[in-house]
Amino acid sequence: MRYVVIGAGAVGGTLGGRLFEAGHDVVLVARGAHLDAIRDRGLVLETPDGSSTLPVPAVGGPDELTLTDDDVLVSAVKSQDTRSVLDAWADVPVGASGAPAAHRLPFVTAQNGVANEHAALRVFRRVYGVCVWLPASYLTPGTVQAEGYPSSGFLTVGRVPGALDDVTARLVADLGASRFLAVEDAEVMRWKYGKLLSNLGNGLDALVGGASGTRELLDELRAEGEAVLTAAGIDFSTPAQEQERRGDAVQVRPVGAGPRGGSSTWQSLARGTDGIEVDWLNGEIALLGRLHGVPTPVNDAVQAAAREAHRQGRGAAPYDVATVHELVAAAR
Repeated sequence: MRYVVIGAGAVGGTLGGRLFEAGHDVVLVARGAHLDAIRDRGLVLETPDGSSTLPVPAVGGPDELTLTDDDVLVSAVKSQDTRSVLDAWADVPVGASGAPAAHRLPFVTAQNGVANEHAALRVFRRVYGVCVWLPASYLTPGTVQAEGYPSSGFLTVGRVPGALDDVTARLVADLGASRFLAVEDAEVMRWKYGKLLSNLGNGLDALVGGASGTRELLDELRAEGEAVLTAAGIDFSTPAQEQERRGDAVQVRPVGAGPRGGSSTWQSLARGTDGIEVDWLNGEIALLGRLHGVPTPVNDAVQAAAREAHRQGRGAAPYDVATVHELVAAAR
């Protein structure tokens, strides 16, 4: 199988880089300065073991690539970019048959949030979800820092919906041989909803960074999320279950000279990207809360503040904790 990794940032760069290191056929899909840097010198993958420059092929889009029946499309973009990925790749012809990719190829969602799988299933016939627990950073074009050790990430893989198949088995085998802890699970969405709850703190991290005094807010974000999922009848994994499965396989260790950056949302504000993912994290809880009559004022406030910080280009951690408490109080 050839892995076409769409989005070569923190998650995609680590996935593609580790698969390439293990001898798998990989193509990275990137854009802008990141694409230029990878093409010019290769992908720089920094890990607790050191730094490697990997000559991974990189393209800017499907017009630069000929797809075959042996390809797997791996979406590693933020959720706000999923629609554009589907639009760009679904109708690309595959092999001699010329059938569209949406009819021929597996589409893998290695993304935070829980809306990507349903969006993909509107177009692609075979969709595979990956619950990604992968500490990594992308702040400099051409360079990805993978901070997990001894495994670079913990990945739960399953077909959506339900049954496991030969593709899930092959994905788990390839990832497991590429410095990841990878497992199959027919209930992958249960694990992705559990991960959603832990990602509700991403927006808060983007707003205040590593400031002290956020424990109460983090607890309230999660409590709202659990109440909403329970009201909606949606099952989710618990931190204890996640820790039991992950064990000590993925410990966060320092990489490079500087301190570790923040969450993926923090990184978006730090880089000044085009979009921000809070609408698919805190906004997912807000959506379900409105549908099921459960108030979500803390998630509402964090979502709104993060959107405003992004819209104004204020960079990472523009607020102090007291200000966020005031915004939450106003939203109640």
